Amino acid sequence: MIRIEGLNVSLPNFRLQEIDLTVAENEFFALMGPTGAGKTVLLEAIAGLVPIQRGRIFIGQRDVTGLPPEKRKIGLVYQDHALFPHQTVLQNITYGLHFRRLQQADADKRREHLVDVLRLSPILNRFPAHLSGGEKQRAALARALMAAPEVLLLDEPLSALDPNFKEEVRDLLKELHKSSNTTFLMVTHDFSDALFLAGQAAVINQGRIEQSGAVMDLFRRPNSLFTAEFVGMKNVFQARFEGAAARVGDLCIKLARQVDSGRQYLSVRPEDVIISRERLPINGSAPFKCEVRRVVDHGFYFTISVKAGGAVFRSLMPKSMLQGNDPQDWQEAYVHLRPGSLHAF
Repeated sequence: MIRIEGLNVSLPNFRLQEIDLTVAENEFFALMGPTGAGKTVLLEAIAGLVPIQRGRIFIGQRDVTGLPPEKRKIGLVYQDHALFPHQTVLQNITYGLHFRRLQQADADKRREHLVDVLRLSPILNRFPAHLSGGEKQRAALARALMAAPEVLLLDEPLSALDPNFKEEVRDLLKELHKSSNTTFLMVTHDFSDALFLAGQAAVINQGRIEQSGAVMDLFRRPNSLFTAEFVGMKNVFQARFEGAAARVGDLCIKLARQVDSGRQYLSVRPEDVIISRERLPINGSAPFKCEVRRVVDHGFYFTISVKAGGAVFRSLMPKSMLQGNDPQDWQEAYVHLRPGSLHAF
């Protein structure tokens, strides 16, 4: 549905460089990256709001590179909602029909559907100044979708919401995506939002795409040091690979399969690092005796740092797995690494 080829954008003090990206029809796609990486600039380039230096943008089979924003059949929702303050919620919702004419019956049916799904009936006659953050975001989504866009671009749609509203709007986004034929492209820095909503994702850094693919692959199988650190891998070690084993410090760590000796790093997510007081018979794991360095209590889970063979491992352990044991009292323990949870790159 969205195909970007060799896109270059040059702005004062920032550039998008050679962006190649494909988003399938009716996909929910997440674009992730740190502040200043170019996420919003890329959205605005797709929407036709910033000038393109080089490259092409396709929506379906249409080359929209030279088209004005209103001709691209794209909806855009910013994190600050950008509702018109002098218009009611209903007037905001129907505003997009000025640019894309629908048959009256189709427009009425679409409005009723969006009002119902987004639960807007009680606030249709209110002005934005009298809406909560969640109500503003729901109204902004309805306005963007009212014109039946082929693509909906979402710029940090959940970041400004408090936890209660955020969960509500996130559920609504999932429902809207399932009930429409619209392709969703969302910018986010929140990993839980990406994992909950998106099937495919990309990481952007300093105006370049670092990695793209299935969202779980990015989190569990990063292909660069930047991606690994950005997605919270926590445990990334320089390593020497010898067949189906990795040398990290003084440790020889068993892998699930043989690895090319040209790889440089071994990684494992913190939730896949198991710490126990005793050596446990965990299927396929390679336990190492370790020194407990730091334990932090987060209520429902602990983060535990241990040192083994010169390497420091960071673990995220739910309290239910510790069966009432308090690791804050431990001096020594065992770290268990399952070969299937280890990733080399």
